[in-house]
Amino acid sequence: MSGRKIVWRVLKWVVGIVVALLIVFFYGVFPWLLSYFVTGNPAHFRREDPGKTPALFGMKFQDIQFKSRDGIVLRGWYVPAGIAKPARLGKKQVAGSRDLEPAKGTIIYCHGFHETRLEMLPEAQFGHSLGYNGLLFDFRQHGESGGTVTSIGYWERLDAEAAVREALTKERADHPVILWGISMGAAAALMAAAEDPKVDAVISDSTFLTFDNVIKHHYGLVIHFIRRHWWWFPPLPSFPISDEVIAWSARHAHFDPSNFNLETAVERIAPRPVLFVAVRHDVRMPPHIALTLYSLDRSPVKEVIVLPGHRHGEGFNDARTPYEAAVSKFLSEVR
Repeated sequence: MSGRKIVWRVLKWVVGIVVALLIVFFYGVFPWLLSYFVTGNPAHFRREDPGKTPALFGMKFQDIQFKSRDGIVLRGWYVPAGIAKPARLGKKQVAGSRDLEPAKGTIIYCHGFHETRLEMLPEAQFGHSLGYNGLLFDFRQHGESGGTVTSIGYWERLDAEAAVREALTKERADHPVILWGISMGAAAALMAAAEDPKVDAVISDSTFLTFDNVIKHHYGLVIHFIRRHWWWFPPLPSFPISDEVIAWSARHAHFDPSNFNLETAVERIAPRPVLFVAVRHDVRMPPHIALTLYSLDRSPVKEVIVLPGHRHGEGFNDARTPYEAAVSKFLSEVR
């Protein structure tokens, strides 16, 4: 055999091995890495900013700790309403005497993916100004709470349910109980409300339709982002890679993706009120999602608002005036 034939044979073997390795990476390792980002990448409480507590926002609070139904230790803050009014004796006000006006209800604040309870402090300050008790907490594998895996809302529904139980039993909080969630927190809130009749209403900000849908949509965004920065990255198709990400994520988090359906959850929540919130140019959770869920909701009290802006989950910070007006109107109709 001539030297040239040997070289070509070696080159073919090398090329074959490289191609095989690339196939294994892009259709095996790459989906697994994406699934790890979905289920295994924790967000820790920002201890470098220890002063960022409800006290910084003018609210009294107490540290709380409770467990989810499946035994995960969750940590958070309870913020009593604490609205003061002058005490009166007959028609005459008693000088220097004050008592507390009853809370208008209780709001459980549910943060987003890779965030912590700190994300919800501005919303909690607003809810407090309206006269509501508040409970902020870290979901499993986020912040100071326990747990080793996240599921983008499926198992987190048990955390939201536990927060409701903590507020009503240990803190003796008042009804109505409203779950106010952003993104993953909104998904958990809708799933929890579908199962727990003690939830009286939900504010769902920038959530998704189904687990399969959100993974496939975000897969497209990830590929677009990578190729925008690294032109040489191949335009990998959604099938079968996104389906692998779904399967790996569900395996890591131990749930059936077909059971993670917010369209079904919304139908089960009725007739309890729901406010759906979206940001007009949010590419991660476009407004059509909130509009679809709104159309499926059979509750006699339901609202939807599409806020100006671009940033996912930042509607409250970027368009506070219309957001606060929508929440105030919605809460006035919740009994």
